[in-house]
Amino acid sequence: MHARVPPRLTRAFASAPLYFVTACTERRAPWLADATVHDAFVIYAKAGLDHYVGVGRYVLMPAHLHLFVRVAGERSLGSWMGGLKRVLSAAAGRPAKAWQRGFFDHVLRSDESYAQKWTYVRENPVRAGLVAQAEDWPYAGEIVLIDRA
Repeated sequence: MHARVPPRLTRAFASAPLYFVTACTERRAPWLADATVHDAFVIYAKAGLDHYVGVGRYVLMPAHLHLFVRVAGERSLGSWMGGLKRVLSAAAGRPAKAWQRGFFDHVLRSDESYAQKWTYVRENPVRAGLVAQAEDWPYAGEIVLIDRA
């Protein structure tokens, strides 16, 4: 697990929309909950900071992932997600088509709570019977602090 305290996003991210994103593997194949895939996710997410893409909290489940992300640069959420899917597929030794087409994204509005959505998402491994407590799931974390205020 990556215990280091995440860096705070620069002010450039403050005006960028905060997306809640879900992406699923093709036919819900269970290959995402893996240490190698998780490491590839963290590396890709940290590299995104150089392109003004900030990943906050995330959970990799066996057949889908959830993440909160801000995109403030010229790169679009779609192109960044396409790259993420390619990187994770390669890390797992899977073909690029190992994903369902597209992804679900939702912009959090001012009346929605990042913290409340995170509380729900982080409990996914518990609801799925994978761990007794959310803190025990090794494929979740936070890359950067994203304040919703």
